[in-house]
Amino acid sequence: MSSKGKKRVVLPTRPAPPTVEQILEDVRGAPAHDPVFTALAPEDPPDSSPRAEDPEGQHEQIYQQSRAYVAMNEKLRQAKDTLRQKFEDLRQAGQRLERDVSQVTSATS
Repeated sequence: MSSKGKKRVVLPTRPAPPTVEQILEDVRGAPAHDPVFTALAPEDPPDSSPRAEDPEGQHEQIYQQSRAYVAMNEKLRQAKDTLRQKFEDLRQAGQRLERDVSQVTSATS
């Protein structure tokens, strides 16, 4: 069957993305044990020793959290670049496939 005989499926339009206010409202309304907040949490529970009350210890903890954030942010950027490249590769492969299919169908007609 040729591609001319097939009907294209029309997908419904995407809904509008949420506004910043809606996102903030959702985040503020989420419970503290929500998986979004706990998925990347360290395995060990926070230390409730006197060191946690020490300002130097708090500064070190904040510094380590900042380092972890920066490292995760860099990983996400790399993943974004990798996904973008894979998307482009798939798009080009799709174009080649369409071109090859059209050549095959025109050769058999």
